[in-house]
Amino acid sequence: MENKKEIIKIVVILIAVAIIVIYNFVFKEKEEYDYDNIVLADESVANDTNEANKENNNADSSESKEMNKIKVYVIGEIKSPGVVEIEEGARIEDAIILAGGTTDKSDLSKINLAYMLEDGQKIYVPSIEENFNGEYISAENGEGIIENTGEKGSSKDKIININTADVSELCDLPGVGEALAERIITYREENGKFKNIEDLKNVSGIGDKKFESLKEFIRVK
Repeated sequence: MENKKEIIKIVVILIAVAIIVIYNFVFKEKEEYDYDNIVLADESVANDTNEANKENNNADSSESKEMNKIKVYVIGEIKSPGVVEIEEGARIEDAIILAGGTTDKSDLSKINLAYMLEDGQKIYVPSIEENFNGEYISAENGEGIIENTGEKGSSKDKIININTADVSELCDLPGVGEALAERIITYREENGKFKNIEDLKNVSGIGDKKFESLKEFIRVK
């Protein structure tokens, strides 16, 4: 009888152990499997988020590049004078290249090709055939200074509007210093605008000979 009880006890213990083993094996493996799935799902979401962020960053970068464009006006001894669009921070050299490069008559020694450009500026490339001592780059609207737009390849001299030019602009004229420039402005203020370029001879210090040296570089408007 005692032996029978012992056998039953052993059997019960074995069954209990078997149940515990089966429970741990089945449910623990299920939990690990689910955990792995959750990790994989999290990684997938993270990857999707990273990809979306990259696309947004790329879009922002492209938009930024499009916004950082400027326009400058290139004239003078240029093969294709006109307005060119260029990246912000570009140099005069870059703008000249975009405008087709210079003609054989260009004088680049008067220009700082490494000058950093800003939107709305005008670049004038002078000719070796002219005595150019003016400004090759300007942000002005051209009221006082203009450039002739003669036939392609011809010399484009700097022209001064004597009715609107200030002292510094008048001093760009050959043989005109600050004192003479001030007399021109004083005459203009006292007598009104010049009706024609010949009226410039009414200014003290400008005779026929001086006028002859100036008439190709001046205009009235």
